[in-house]
Amino acid sequence: MSAHHLKLNLDKTELLFLPGKDCPTLDLTINIGTSVVSPTQTARNLGVTLDNNLSFTANIAATTRCCRYTLYNIRRIRPQLTQKATQVLAQALVISRLDYCNSLLAGLPACAIRPLKLIQNAAARLVFNLPKFSHTTPLLRSLHWLPVTARIHFKTMVLAYHAANGSGPSYIQDMVKPYTPVRALRSASAKRLAAPSLRGGSKFQSAKTRGFAILAPKWWNELPIDIRTADRHLPAQTENSSLSTPLRAIELLTKHLYTNKGLA
Repeated sequence: MSAHHLKLNLDKTELLFLPGKDCPTLDLTINIGTSVVSPTQTARNLGVTLDNNLSFTANIAATTRCCRYTLYNIRRIRPQLTQKATQVLAQALVISRLDYCNSLLAGLPACAIRPLKLIQNAAARLVFNLPKFSHTTPLLRSLHWLPVTARIHFKTMVLAYHAANGSGPSYIQDMVKPYTPVRALRSASAKRLAAPSLRGGSKFQSAKTRGFAILAPKWWNELPIDIRTADRHLPAQTENSSLSTPLRAIELLTKHLYTNKGLA
């Protein structure tokens, strides 16, 4: 680096070590020129805080803290806002924050997701200017907001849809493979995805089973067949209707999640 007149900025450099199976705990350091970088428990990348156990506890805490502060500021000016204006602010500043990279949280237990759920409930009550302990299910239904868990499920299934139909990024398509039966079966036309094997467990088995390559085929195969084969039930796309098939699939998926989460 010194030969190219470069210097490492230690204030913006973080080293995160993710130990593998049966890996001993080591105090690893990396020497870059005259600088020494030591591993940390968490590291931030593209606005997401990663931890060495991939539990995303730190990321959820940071998101909750930021959203709580935003809700506090909106609540201060709530008397001067209409309900519609408050909804726009909540969706732009809070709900969008909950949705950012939320597919990384797929497969986490409900207790881990609960802080985000409480933030969404608080945002819904703020829109309607209701007390703290008001029931939020009818509020979410009126706002057409999927619950946090369903939003995570929705984002993962949208990625799976694009991967299954060849319209997603190549690195996403490489994670899932279409299911091909060994002999002619009716399930061959059901557009299922092959579920990978979980043999050869790792130290962090729970983190492995939460990967997109594991959860996407599992959740995709559980969807109704009319969602998985939405592109086959629609007429051929024209120049002016290139988005009709994905939008139809998204509409069916949203209705399915609303029904299964008790909001329909």
